[in-house]
Amino acid sequence: MSPDRGCAAGLCTGPHSENLMYQYNTIDQHLVEDRVKQFRDQMQRFLHGRLSDDEFRPLRLQNGLYIQRHAPMLRVAIPYGSLSSQQLRMLAHIARTWDRGYGHFTTRSNIQFNWIRLADVPEILAALATVQMHAIQTSGNCIRNITTDQFAGVAADEIIDPRPYCEIVRQWSTLSPEFLFLPRKFKIAISGGAEDRAAIHFHDIGARARYDRHGQPGFAIYVGGGLGRTPLRGQLLKEFLPRAELLNYFEAILRVYNRHGRRDNKYKARIKILLQALGLPGFAHEVEAEWAHSRGGPDSLSERSFAAMERFFVTPTYNAEAADDPAYIDALANNRAFARWVERNVAAHRLPGFGIVTLSLKKTGVPPGDATAEQMELVAELAQRFSGGEIRVSHEQNLLLPQVPRRHLPELWQLAAGAGLATPNIGLLTDVVCCPGGDFCSLANARSIPVAAAIQQRFDDLDYLFDLGPLELNISGCVNACGHHHIGHIGILGVDKHNQEWFQITMGGREGNRSALGRVIGPAVAASDVPEAIARLLHTYVRLRNEGEIFIDTLDRTGLAPFKAALYREQESTHALD
Repeated sequence: MSPDRGCAAGLCTGPHSENLMYQYNTIDQHLVEDRVKQFRDQMQRFLHGRLSDDEFRPLRLQNGLYIQRHAPMLRVAIPYGSLSSQQLRMLAHIARTWDRGYGHFTTRSNIQFNWIRLADVPEILAALATVQMHAIQTSGNCIRNITTDQFAGVAADEIIDPRPYCEIVRQWSTLSPEFLFLPRKFKIAISGGAEDRAAIHFHDIGARARYDRHGQPGFAIYVGGGLGRTPLRGQLLKEFLPRAELLNYFEAILRVYNRHGRRDNKYKARIKILLQALGLPGFAHEVEAEWAHSRGGPDSLSERSFAAMERFFVTPTYNAEAADDPAYIDALANNRAFARWVERNVAAHRLPGFGIVTLSLKKTGVPPGDATAEQMELVAELAQRFSGGEIRVSHEQNLLLPQVPRRHLPELWQLAAGAGLATPNIGLLTDVVCCPGGDFCSLANARSIPVAAAIQQRFDDLDYLFDLGPLELNISGCVNACGHHHIGHIGILGVDKHNQEWFQITMGGREGNRSALGRVIGPAVAASDVPEAIARLLHTYVRLRNEGEIFIDTLDRTGLAPFKAALYREQESTHALD
């Protein structure tokens, strides 16, 4: 974020020993504080009638402030999904002091406060600045929050830790004058694992870590992915980009987009539309020509730059932790509820004796992604006690503790369960990804939260969920696709029919290395019919699956036809939307 490109220039101070993430330097801190002062003045002028709505709109959007259906909404940035215990406690404080006691974690790893008073926003931003947080570039036609794998730095299959690169890109892109007024919003994801957990194929730019044949680190670069009104899978633009050229190449892509992207129609303004218009060879030619002007130039990243940044993200050296702690082994063998939680909510860690714990924000009856102030405070405490004070936010809208000694898992599980954070459903049907929908968003065609609640209630049976196995269900309240319905194994999209809420169902979407967009299965169904529609799809899967075959693989093998026949077999389409 530093105007002189701080860490990107290799000028960073060293990390605080008690933290595992980037720490602001003096320039960073002054910049954020100055922005708060600036916005405080802008807000006062607006509230006193000296700025019109049209004049104030771009100013508030630059600070993450939206006007929603019922109240202003403030979106706070959580860069690449990383939080400290101190920062999460501040978010809890904001929820309790200025909101209605909760916050909503989004599919971009940010947090939204849905009931903010305009006059309070400067105070909230000032409070955020005290813990090195802000709301800059969480809205508007600019480069949005940089995202990555929620397992970054600790995944057993990791090739390169993507967090230092995310921070370098974050600093380069924050308040860069050239990229603050793009044709449309712009999203970047960086993945470091053998398996892509950052959905890089559905971003404007996706970077996937790899080594070349000489053992040099770099990235495969994808461009033109995205969901929304025109869902497209990103295309491979460059098979291998040396890491030293990361900023130069990103800058070349953005300059081509800034120069040629449409500004006359916001629905055709994303880079994916430009890529379609130019074709991949034509777009690549433009980017290579632009890159030729900057390649090897001042924004090239030196080994010193990388070393300085990587020091902020070194995995701590722990005392030896017993992987076969007797209490842990006993609980695993004799406590079925604990064993189920470990199976679904604890992932493999790169260090023996450790686990990556996902705390579910998908308990039945609670809007997916919502966390109360009390829950946030507990997670901050759990992180401090068991995970080095570090928390992650996943784009599936859950919270993670990335480095927990397995011998502490029984105690952590009990504490999390007492707060409604230990539902053992990660990656299962009721781990629903869901946008706020029509309950809050003025753009939505339908309310997504009640549909998510109805599905969770209908299938609130752990034995059944575990028998079904991995199954991803995503819900969006409109075509903007904030719930990423296109990439759910089952996707649900809210549509409007004569001022009534109906839902279109897609199937076959997936993330990861075999990412794909879902296909519409048929006419939309009424809101009240959605749980029964899902039940029919699940029954068909159970009937058709081979032994050990998960839902998405059965669907790939059989195609949509048997699922479509089962869904509409009783001529439900007679009252569905054509």
